[in-house]
Amino acid sequence: MNATIPTNQMISAILNSIDESIHAVDNNGMTIFYNQVAADHDGVSVEEVLGKHVLEAFPSLTKETSTLLKVLETRQAIIQQPQRYENIKGQYIDTVNTTIPIILDDQLIGAVEIAKDYSTIKSLGEKILDLQARIKPQVKQGKAKQIHSYTISDILTDDPALMVVKNQVEKVANADSAVLVVGETGTGKELFVQSIHHCSSRSEAPFIAQNCAALPESLLESILFGTTKGSYTGAIDRAGLFELADCGSLFLDELNSMPLELQAKLLRVLEDGVVRRIGDQKTRKVNVRVIAAINESPLDCVQNGIMRPDLYYRLNVFSLFIPPLRERNYDIELLTSHFVEQFNERFSKNVRNVENTVFELFHQYNWPGNVRELKHTIEHAMIMAEGHTLTVKHLPIQLQQIKKSTETKGGVQPLRSAMQEMEISLIKQALLQTNANIQQAAALLEIPRQTLQYKIQKLNILV
Repeated sequence: MNATIPTNQMISAILNSIDESIHAVDNNGMTIFYNQVAADHDGVSVEEVLGKHVLEAFPSLTKETSTLLKVLETRQAIIQQPQRYENIKGQYIDTVNTTIPIILDDQLIGAVEIAKDYSTIKSLGEKILDLQARIKPQVKQGKAKQIHSYTISDILTDDPALMVVKNQVEKVANADSAVLVVGETGTGKELFVQSIHHCSSRSEAPFIAQNCAALPESLLESILFGTTKGSYTGAIDRAGLFELADCGSLFLDELNSMPLELQAKLLRVLEDGVVRRIGDQKTRKVNVRVIAAINESPLDCVQNGIMRPDLYYRLNVFSLFIPPLRERNYDIELLTSHFVEQFNERFSKNVRNVENTVFELFHQYNWPGNVRELKHTIEHAMIMAEGHTLTVKHLPIQLQQIKKSTETKGGVQPLRSAMQEMEISLIKQALLQTNANIQQAAALLEIPRQTLQYKIQKLNILV
């Protein structure tokens, strides 16, 4: 028997299932909706906040610092506003809030705030900045060492096209111009970026890398340009990555993920070499070489509106195009042998041979995850190997299935099993390319995140 569920209960259930904090108030600032995620962030129960005024529920906030009350006063939305506050348990919470007025028939009836908790990410970011700030004086004295340092000799290739790229690295290294590195995920773009730095006159100065897809716009901006005390609630005086990379190189990975407004600010720094911390009136001159990387065609990024044309042309003084592994047939054997040696040492094994059938399969495979996927494939095989030779049976199951399907003769594989094999393979490829980020993998597969999570569980795919 199906009972009719009241609309307000259904809406409440939907809002409580969302993984963002949601807090709604009426036009007097009294809480009318407060979900469990918000309660978990704030260290309280839903009942302690529901029906109370914002300032009564959160005494550490004021009329000036509460974004909900500010929106009620101004009737203007606040988009992605960083906020820091102390919750009931004395913990400092860092969120990025979007707060909008609720207007019905031209009458303001309340406001709603959707907040994403970035406390852990911000804390990690600040620790990294503090460590880099402490390392920087040592760098100027030539005492600092890179934890993961790659030079041009670490780029292994027998491929003629990639040999040309290596030659270009040596030429551009001392030119001190901005460089744009283009290549699919997993092609090893950072090896080329670090090689440029270590071949240049800046090799003794800092090399700092930042993935532009790892943080929301407001936090990425503060990480890049720094903050000034009072620029937003809880902010302190802190140098950004441009200041910390002074006289060295700043690597901006996945630049095509950077919001357009922030791209405009980056362009200004590239043009005049001046940065301004968030909330500061003072400007600071920096001498930083910017090396950027993108994992899509730059022209496609410009045409699709995810990269500013002026920024592209400013960075495109010199471009390096890293070919995908599927176009580098000469390198598959070379890299396989290299990774076998690496994992022999790590796993204390003594694998000396790779069956020809393995290489035949490797050349048939498309390698969507490129060199990174090949490395993970060899790691899997080395874990499974017991003797001195790697065989097809040691490879991950999706590669074994490709081998079986190519050997099918005189018959057609059942449609259901073929589709399931393909589905498993595509999901694993998407997870590999996105480092097991469910949200990004779902976007890559163009399916809802909940659907992907269901399929992962149903198909017993290890994440």
